[in-house]
Amino acid sequence: MIAALDRARRVGPLLSRIVAAVFGGYVLAALGSVAALALPMDKTQAVITGTLASFAIYAGAVVWVFAVRSARRAWAGLLVAAVPPLLAAWSVWAGGAAS
Repeated sequence: MIAALDRARRVGPLLSRIVAAVFGGYVLAALGSVAALALPMDKTQAVITGTLASFAIYAGAVVWVFAVRSARRAWAGLLVAAVPPLLAAWSVWAGGAAS
């Protein structure tokens, strides 16, 4: 029982980082992709820009998650980084850039 608890204590942060990299990076990239629609440009160009930027955002999120000292900081960094694109994406969803 103690060995299993010790192993979970060692493997838990790694699993948390993997989940943060895969799912947190995906959410951050998706938000960045939608947030690009709020840019003052043609809608087609904004979609292409958001799609291309999402690849860089996802790669940066994965690097960030494994570069910081702890899994807690990785999650906190993803949450802080998600706020600006979330606000921009919200303005798109609310119809601010619907034209």
